Amino acid sequence: MDVPLRDSVPLSERQRLVRESIRDICADYDDAYWRERAATGEYPTDFVDDLAEAGWFGVLVPEAYGGAGMATTETVVMMEEIAANGGGFAAAQAVHGAVYTSVPLVEYASESLKEELLPAVAAGETRIQAFGLTEPNAGSESTAIETRARREGDEYVVDGEKIWTSRVDESDHLLLVARTTPREAVEKATRGISLFLVDLADARDQGAIELDPIEKTASEFVHSYSVHIDGLRVPADRLVGEEGRGFYHVLDGLNEERLVIAAECLGLGELALETAVEYAGEREVFGGPIGRNQAVQHPLAEAYARLRAARGETYRGAEAAATGVDRERLGAYANAAKYLAADAAFEAADAAVQTHGGFGVAREYDVERYFREARLTRLVPVTQELALNFLGENALGLPRSY
Repeated sequence: MDVPLRDSVPLSERQRLVRESIRDICADYDDAYWRERAATGEYPTDFVDDLAEAGWFGVLVPEAYGGAGMATTETVVMMEEIAANGGGFAAAQAVHGAVYTSVPLVEYASESLKEELLPAVAAGETRIQAFGLTEPNAGSESTAIETRARREGDEYVVDGEKIWTSRVDESDHLLLVARTTPREAVEKATRGISLFLVDLADARDQGAIELDPIEKTASEFVHSYSVHIDGLRVPADRLVGEEGRGFYHVLDGLNEERLVIAAECLGLGELALETAVEYAGEREVFGGPIGRNQAVQHPLAEAYARLRAARGETYRGAEAAATGVDRERLGAYANAAKYLAADAAFEAADAAVQTHGGFGVAREYDVERYFREARLTRLVPVTQELALNFLGENALGLPRSY
């Protein structure tokens, strides 16, 4: 059953073309495909390859480098559709890194590095799927990272550990964040952090990187790792942007990325709701479909209203990004959208499980997987509490709470 959520916000002609193109690719991958990927933990290589070959990894790469030259207004459509067409949040996350690691390269890499990598990224020939930021002793406090890069001639030598680094097993390069100046030696904690592009084949040849898989109960086919780095030598020309300014380079695209994460949450919520509505219309108990009962109907209608409202905030934020609003205003859109979309997805998935009754925990009906993924969205890439912290301080002018 087609729940009319993805028509709740008017789309431009370009956005409609993106939606139809993504739907065409997703049509080849049914619920059984995604159910099997989740059960086996096997990365959806053929699905990802189809997107790459169609040029979607270059959606944010400028046309001058062979990309599509699109913007957040198009990527919200792209990632919402991937999630809503059966794969859920995990399917979107399987390719999220390939899309968004290109942003710092476009904005800050040297021209020679751009010319070397961006055309290959746009063509799907080189994949930069992994981003190394989070650490065991830092978590959401990104300025507390301890991974250190010290300059030795024409190289940097890197030592440290990252955690929750996803897709590094499916990536040719790792975009790595490390301290080039100790925290105690800088005036502000956000300074002294740098961004590097690591060739993973070279890192393995050096024997300087070790991956330990993290077993998890959501997004099983998007593999996450602890990454141990010992004496990794990175050529100095693989520094992305200015030494010591890497934290700001990462921040520049953060709001747009959170809007896209919100769109991925929406897609998951829409998928869960559509599955529940279809079941509620077909499942008969006491002489009629269960969907006629308000105890079933109202939670689904409430989920629809929440998703519709979150979708409006997400798409308004994407439009604001396109107009070049200041970072603080865009941050309010991005954090509000992520907060609302994650909660809406969770409520929709919870209602879907409840609608299915006992079958809500049966793998063959998929909604238990949607529920686990929806719970994850309230944690990543930023917790709901940190989104509220941002809004409290920056939108409401309240004292900083952390």
